[in-house]
Amino acid sequence: MGDAKNDDLRVGFDSRLKLKFCGSNVTTDAGLLAYRELDEALGLTEMGADLLTDSRQGSNKQHLLVPLLRQSIYSRLAGYEDVNDAERLCVDPAMRHVVGGRASQPERQAASASEVGRFETETLSTKANLTALMNLSGQWIDKVHQRQPPKELILDMDSSVSETYGDQEGTAYNGHFECSCYHPLFLFNQFGDLEFAMLRRGNNASAKFWRRVLSPVVERYRCLDIPKFFRGDAAFANPALYRLLEEEGYRYVIRLKANAVLEREIEHLLTRPVGRPSLKPKVFYHSFQYQAKSWQRARRVVAKIEWHAGELFPRVGFIVTNLTKHSKNVVKFYNGRGTAEQWIKEGKNAVKWTKLSCRTFKDNQTRLQLFALAYNLVNFLRRLALPKPLQHWSLTTLREKLVKIGAKVTRHSKYDLPPRLVPVFKLLPSWAQGYPHSLAEA
Repeated sequence: MGDAKNDDLRVGFDSRLKLKFCGSNVTTDAGLLAYRELDEALGLTEMGADLLTDSRQGSNKQHLLVPLLRQSIYSRLAGYEDVNDAERLCVDPAMRHVVGGRASQPERQAASASEVGRFETETLSTKANLTALMNLSGQWIDKVHQRQPPKELILDMDSSVSETYGDQEGTAYNGHFECSCYHPLFLFNQFGDLEFAMLRRGNNASAKFWRRVLSPVVERYRCLDIPKFFRGDAAFANPALYRLLEEEGYRYVIRLKANAVLEREIEHLLTRPVGRPSLKPKVFYHSFQYQAKSWQRARRVVAKIEWHAGELFPRVGFIVTNLTKHSKNVVKFYNGRGTAEQWIKEGKNAVKWTKLSCRTFKDNQTRLQLFALAYNLVNFLRRLALPKPLQHWSLTTLREKLVKIGAKVTRHSKYDLPPRLVPVFKLLPSWAQGYPHSLAEA
């Protein structure tokens, strides 16, 4: 990455060519500047100065806490999930300037791999800082909602798998995923923003610690007088969860596992329709009141029965809900939770949040929160600053076409005064410059 120490290189086959190696001025991640501009407009990473505590002292404090936090987040955003990548990124001109502070000064560089490693495993992983870091994603989302208040709230909760290798603390074999892993739990809103993430041991059940994940988010939105909804799969069919949502005024749709009592309620629909089977599935809906033994009262259950050509038995699904919509619309609304699985997949592919390779559990919990912040920053830019034709792009596509842009970074002394804030869309490549969004003009 550094400049060549020798003279310019000339090739023998054409003496007119002369090669200059100015690696310290060239970056392959110029698109990070757009994310940094959005970060500045919303004041996101600056919040770390008020929420996180810096326990470093003396010579161990060459870089301030906020620049180190930015380096940890932006490196993951650009696809560098290993701390070892800081050895090269610390002299990258784009990384130095988005990090800011001492790193952006002439002849300086960002934090080294060892310093970033100590920052993440010693400073951020303390109990107080880790708690603040877990809540930081939600506070970032609140900043966005101050600019664009939501008209409704839809929460989707789901778990995922993060495979582990070796003797990592908290790893365990999970029979469902058939591997040794961690079993993180995620909570998204309808925009794809990650409201809360929590790392769990590999053998924890899918709904384990749901209250610790959901309660902080419910508390944040309690004062908003908007329609609120919750969706979850059969793992979250828990009467305690129903009661919490009902007390907080949430409408919910949660899948139920089939049992003999539920199947008796739809027995009249389990007989194959008379006539020649059609190529198009025949779908029937049925709504009824049901009370399990562990429930304090009866609740509405919606059943969907699908008869497919060539299949002997129907496909049956049950959903418990307090919605008053038509049964078909209840099922349609529940099916929307599939987007949460897509967002989890994007997090795995784009920011590599399954890369949890630390030995201790708390250090891996810290890494997951940094990945979550990187994911949210990417998603903010996608839905707030990009033109509409690009908002459907995956985060992986945005990284390859927006972040991975080669550029030469130059610095002029006469521009060292604080510049006027440039709208985010002005920093995008020409193919991505559509009409400016109101937030980008902030």
